[in-house]
Amino acid sequence: MRIGLYPGTFDPITLGHIDVIRRATRLVDKLVIGVAINRDKGPLFSLEERVAMVEAQTSRLSAEAGVEIVTHPFENLLIDCANDVGAQIIVRGLRAVTDFEYEYQMVGMNRQLDDSVETVFLMAEAQHQAIASKLVKEIARLGGDVSKFVTPPVQKALVAKLG
Repeated sequence: MRIGLYPGTFDPITLGHIDVIRRATRLVDKLVIGVAINRDKGPLFSLEERVAMVEAQTSRLSAEAGVEIVTHPFENLLIDCANDVGAQIIVRGLRAVTDFEYEYQMVGMNRQLDDSVETVFLMAEAQHQAIASKLVKEIARLGGDVSKFVTPPVQKALVAKLG
């Protein structure tokens, strides 16, 4: 069984994330969405809220693709998380060239730690390339319309959280 791990903070999950998840299901038999705890980033949503949003947004995708999609909160090294869930592939989404430099360094370090786990990059579709959770939160915080960037349930959660 080919298992992939798609890690991120998903604070909140965006249409860009969902696009990468949908396309990643074509590459694996099981996709684990690793929801990073990462206290340093100071997430808007709690871990439980982020996991619930990811699960709600991926349940339909799982059925459509015929691929098991599960969430797995983690706070350890990414490569250790991959080993914990039995992943042979780490899926990373790229939005722009600027993402690549950081991701390239990350791959090099992960390969040094465990060269049996491959990293696959998926470019977001053109209409989703500019979407970043940080910007979505800022737009929502300032009263802007985020409906082009997140699903209606996530938009509702943002409005509820930010008032």
